[in-house]
Amino acid sequence: MGQENSLDIFLQTNALLEGHFLLTSGKHSNQYFQCAKVLQYPGYAESLCNIIAEHFQLFEIDTVIAPAIGGIVVGQEVARQLNKKSIFAERVDGHLVLRRGFEISEGEKVLVCEDVVTTGGSVFEVIDIVKEYGGEVVGVGMIVDRSNGKVKFGVSQISTLEMEAVTYEPEDCPLCKDGIPVVKPGSREIV
Repeated sequence: MGQENSLDIFLQTNALLEGHFLLTSGKHSNQYFQCAKVLQYPGYAESLCNIIAEHFQLFEIDTVIAPAIGGIVVGQEVARQLNKKSIFAERVDGHLVLRRGFEISEGEKVLVCEDVVTTGGSVFEVIDIVKEYGGEVVGVGMIVDRSNGKVKFGVSQISTLEMEAVTYEPEDCPLCKDGIPVVKPGSREIV
């Protein structure tokens, strides 16, 4: 499956939204990738996550971790295809942490998965968690890379779809200047 097929899936499921959006990064954009609308279909989730799983199939991996909420389905499906343990980090007081008895052992090889990356903030937070526990991040897999490959995590990384999505700082946003109401469709609150 190529980039075109991945984009077709987003278009078929009405998951590529057009408008005025507040992103998790705090930036504004005229496009929003609502991965949940794609991942609600197990066949699409399997196909997209297979690209990630195939890329990492020869890597030594013990665990797949994802940031909640968006990355959970991606992490679970990639872990299923690789036959590995799947855990997730979730926000407590604005910071990603491991809860629910999840642990990472010293030297554990960990693959980080995410649904959409714009600035990479959540992925970098998860990478820090893995390192704090003494684990080793072996790679990052994502469904959509909105940075078009500009965000680098310092390990092998793959996305099923790379696009340079236009983003604006709120104070420079032409959509705000045009009076178009901003929408926050994601799961994470902006603080």
